Amino acid sequence: MRDRLWLPAGLCLRPWALSDVSAVLEAFAEPVMGRQADAPVTTAAEAEQWVRRRRDQWHRGVAYGFAVADGGDPALGGVAVGGVNAQHGTGWVSYWTTAAARGRGVAAHGCRALADWCFTDLGLFRLELGHRTDNPASCRVARAAGFAPEGLQRRKLAYDGVRYDVELHARLATDPRPEQQEHEVRISRHFERAREWGAVEDAERLHDAEKRDR
Repeated sequence: MRDRLWLPAGLCLRPWALSDVSAVLEAFAEPVMGRQADAPVTTAAEAEQWVRRRRDQWHRGVAYGFAVADGGDPALGGVAVGGVNAQHGTGWVSYWTTAAARGRGVAAHGCRALADWCFTDLGLFRLELGHRTDNPASCRVARAAGFAPEGLQRRKLAYDGVRYDVELHARLATDPRPEQQEHEVRISRHFERAREWGAVEDAERLHDAEKRDR
């Protein structure tokens, strides 16, 4: 089972290390992050325990969490799969990034790589994730990582006395890879544009050529 994966844009997935304590502490200082932690992370000691729990969960095979890091190795965020059910081949995916890393594709690259790893290294078949409907950035990450929306879970989460709807997404091992989906969309757009111009034969040749180049 691989514990380090190289991603585009100079990123990688690697195990959490005690050297990540300061990054974890900084990340969970945000209120929106802190309320999602499995235990308070308000001191360096609590951040160290957070890292140790991630490593222990991996060792026990109940959850697998990676730090998403850049070439210099500092953690920019995290991706994880938990709730692993070997019988049904399912797992629940989560992801987050530090405030400074947002907008760089860190979560999308990390989530996409994690899903591929779950299918190949863990042998899972179905991965699920959820996000509040008032969090469009998380929805964009899910879609970019190939997780299709499947439905609405009404008033599932409660924070500070307010209940929130959650949109459920899932990705199957048999689904097209996100890169393949994007490629098919480009082919379709080329074809439709050529048809609008009346160049149907050109559209068909372009369609065939792009399929051969895949």
